[in-house]
Formats: sequence, structure tokens, C-alpha cells
Amino acid sequence: MTKITTIEQLEALYKPPTGLTITKEIDFINDQYRQFIEASPFCILSTYGEKGIDCTPRGDPYPLVRITDSKTILLPDRKGNNRVDNMRNIIENSQVGLIFLVPNAGETIRVAGRAEIIVDVELNESFAIKGKPATSVLRISVDKIYFHCSKALIRSALWKSETYIDRKTFPTAGQMGKAIDQSFDGETYDRNLPERYKKTLY
Repeated sequence: MTKITTIEQLEALYKPPTGLTITKEIDFINDQYRQFIEASPFCILSTYGEKGIDCTPRGDPYPLVRITDSKTILLPDRKGNNRVDNMRNIIENSQVGLIFLVPNAGETIRVAGRAEIIVDVELNESFAIKGKPATSVLRISVDKIYFHCSKALIRSALWKSETYIDRKTFPTAGQMGKAIDQSFDGETYDRNLPERYKKTLY
């Protein structure tokens, strides 16, 4: 077994990137990247703070975000579990990463930039869904952006329903909670979850 510990070892293991792999990375949102992002209802937001790395899923009916110019993305924050792990990280370290997915598309869009948390009544209201405004909005300044090819999604068969695993074969949210805290009523939690989602999604 060899442990890779230097950049030289790493570069010897992998071939250097060439062609479009390099040139597809730009520092602004062009028309094609904008169109892809505006078709996305889901992204993963990654941040880093004093307590380490955190990733969180974000979803809404598309467009999930609002692009105001070639350098700026607005991402609304909805009611959630109030852990605000990513928000804490952004206050400590503004650097963020995002991956945008579009259902049934193999490509993804990767964004790296800097975020700030904005609270503005009119802006929050402009992101309202079912009469519920956003709690806050992340204003993200794009440092680099590029599309990622389809290999990962092809390998995973993510959008092929015939490969989906039976949901009953792995733990529910209630079962996972119960495993950590034996006093937690996982069965009731799971039973009430669909109705709770209806009432608290927005």
C-alpha cells in the first residue's frame, strides 16, 4: 500500500488535465452556465469553518437560485432544523462551493465563491413560496465556475428508476434517530413525518 503525501506523487499518479478540462473553468457565469443553473431545482452547498467542513442539500422548484449578474447568485434559505451549520461557517469563512444538479441530466455545474448572509424584507419576500418568505438569502460572488461531465451520474445510474433500491431495505429517519438515542420514539416520528412535511415544508 502506498500513501500519497506529496503533490509530486499525486501528479505522477494522474495524467495532467488538457483541453476543455482546463478551458471550461471561467470566473463568471456565461449564458450557457446560467441556463443550466436556472434549470436546477437542487444543489449541494459546502462550507468550511472552525468546526470543519459541512455540506447541505438545498432544494426548491426551479429555478432554485436567482442570478442577478455574471458574478452573483442569490440562494434563499428556508425554514429547517435551525442547526445553521453552514451559516455559522459562512460567518467564520465566506468561501463556499456548490454543485447544481438537474433531474435527468448527466452534467453538473460546480461553483466556487464567497458568500454573505443577507436579511432584507423585500428580497426575502421575493423568494416567497406558498406565502412563506425566505428566512435569509445567501449572496454568492462567483470566483470560478465550470461544468462537470456525466461520468459520475452514469456510473451511479442516479436517474434510472430501475436501479433504485427498495426504501424498506435501509434505515428510516426514525430508525437512525432511535439508534443514537434509545429514548427517541422512532416509530411515531416516521409515522408522523409525511404530515409534518406538509405543514412545515415552507
